[in-house]
Amino acid sequence: MADEAVMRVRFSDPVDFTCADGTAIPKGTLLKLDDARLAVIAGANDNVCGVCARDKIASDGRTQVAVFMDGIFDFTATGAGIDVGTAFAAGAANEVKAAVATDVGMKTVGLALETASANEVFQGLLRPGCNNTAYV
Repeated sequence: MADEAVMRVRFSDPVDFTCADGTAIPKGTLLKLDDARLAVIAGANDNVCGVCARDKIASDGRTQVAVFMDGIFDFTATGAGIDVGTAFAAGAANEVKAAVATDVGMKTVGLALETASANEVFQGLLRPGCNNTAYV
């Protein structure tokens, strides 16, 4: 999969979320938090619960998926890029964008640990919900 998040530092064990049996979710995919703790593939501006810890194969009988909710990952920047220390949010196609004032709550995925231009891979701190206005 293109632009998957790649783990660099693991802070804690993954957490199980519910998923649909018929859904395929590649490892490293940003996951959207839906009602009843259901994880689905995130799109732009979605509420993100974390990163898929391992491949989920469609119709394999599993209805749970392991999700990393913190750690340091390689992400791919989109838009105008992201400055170091800036909060970032889900962008299109599993990329992330610099967070704006409306990216609050679980829409904020984490904090950039280095500056990245558009389409550049950078290291970021995965911390969904880090919506302190000092970061945005």
